[in-house]
Amino acid sequence: MSDDDLLFTPATTAASLIRRGKLSPVDYVETVLGAIAREQPRLNAFVEVMAEAARADAKAAEKAVRAGGKLGPLHGVPVNIKDLLDVRDVPTRKGSAIFTDAPPAPADDVLVARLREAGAIIIGKSTTPEFGNKGLTDSPPHGITRNPWNLSRTSGGSSGGAAAAVAAGLGPLGLGTDGAGSVRGPAACCGVVGLKPTLGTVPYETATDTYANNTFAGPLTRTVTDAAVMHAVLTGGASKDVWSLKGEDRRQLSPQLVGSDLSAVRIGYIPRCHNPRVAADVTANTAASLEAWAAMGAEVEEVQDEIDWIEYEGRVLYQAGFAVGFAQFLPRWQNQMDPVTLAFMERGDGFSLHDFRKAQFARTRLFHAIQALFARYDFLITPTTTRTALPVEFDAANDEVDVDGVKYGITRQGWTAYQYPFNLTGHPALSLPSGFGTDGLPTAVQIVGKWGAETDVLRLGALLEQARPWAQHRPPAG
Repeated sequence: MSDDDLLFTPATTAASLIRRGKLSPVDYVETVLGAIAREQPRLNAFVEVMAEAARADAKAAEKAVRAGGKLGPLHGVPVNIKDLLDVRDVPTRKGSAIFTDAPPAPADDVLVARLREAGAIIIGKSTTPEFGNKGLTDSPPHGITRNPWNLSRTSGGSSGGAAAAVAAGLGPLGLGTDGAGSVRGPAACCGVVGLKPTLGTVPYETATDTYANNTFAGPLTRTVTDAAVMHAVLTGGASKDVWSLKGEDRRQLSPQLVGSDLSAVRIGYIPRCHNPRVAADVTANTAASLEAWAAMGAEVEEVQDEIDWIEYEGRVLYQAGFAVGFAQFLPRWQNQMDPVTLAFMERGDGFSLHDFRKAQFARTRLFHAIQALFARYDFLITPTTTRTALPVEFDAANDEVDVDGVKYGITRQGWTAYQYPFNLTGHPALSLPSGFGTDGLPTAVQIVGKWGAETDVLRLGALLEQARPWAQHRPPAG
């Protein structure tokens, strides 16, 4: 196998080769590190490359293979970690000048620890905008992370470094976080798979308010199977996340999805959420995905219900959280913070307690509306974004999104309107490639499932992946 082919080999395949002694973890990690060295100057996907630690872990992984003991499902496989989550002995800089000189983290985040227990090798920390604040990945201390399909376009945000790295073959797995679409948006921009799980399935111990949490951690991968395996590694209760302590087994597959005959499956297609427009190429590729499922027997119906997608109320919750959570940094750091962070904080400061409580009540109403849809449908399908990746210089606080030559509001209204509602309701949502746009960049479709039905969502995604293969496509090399 050539180095280029190895770099685009699925994680599950690589792990199988390692277990059988046909691939050396040492050679694998060295190949990935070499690719990172070549691509980092043009993509800027990493805040820190943990080369020496990764090499040491690869040697230990190779020794474990030779010893013949039990190996985890990701044994010897490199993974990048978004720089909002702790990796022991490495600073967590959060995309902010405030934490440029942060001390090394004393311990792994629980999810990083689970990846290590599964045998994965942490290859580095991937980029994020400041505090994961927006749908593009750039920050004052770390600069712009670019899309491997087109360097003038964004990799999405806020897990843009993780998605760009996976798309470019810089390790097959990335661990991202998703507070308003921050796994699914980058997946859509970079042509990879991104899963936002059900609230509580994967613990998120760094949430500032665990009871009102709307932020999730999930995999970014090139195949649905890799996402499923990584998700299984991450699931399970953790003491600091109250939502994760239910103790339910959420991995049971619904019987009607066991085979490839979807005659018992009902799909509700939502062409618009809060967005007034969607690009023609995105619409066409979404329709092709729906047709693929319909060809397997699924009943596909356009959802006609009038739903309040609470864009304004969602913004109240999001921006008020920034205003309160980061006010402590303003006296010393204001001049070194991202202007988008400051704009969100200023807007958040303008909301009243009544605005905030009304927004919380609206979140419940939205949950009820989605639950009502799931009384009729097994899945909800939308595009993931209204158009392909935005230009890297786009101002997420002020610029309007251009969809087929017409401007239609800021990102939450004009680009990512399909994503943030499901952070608020907690339902699982998977983004996977649906094709290419007329500009040559990836488009994506989103599958939303019933509460706790990640396995069903992944299965429906895998059937689309089989019908409309994607992983063979590679972005242009530098």
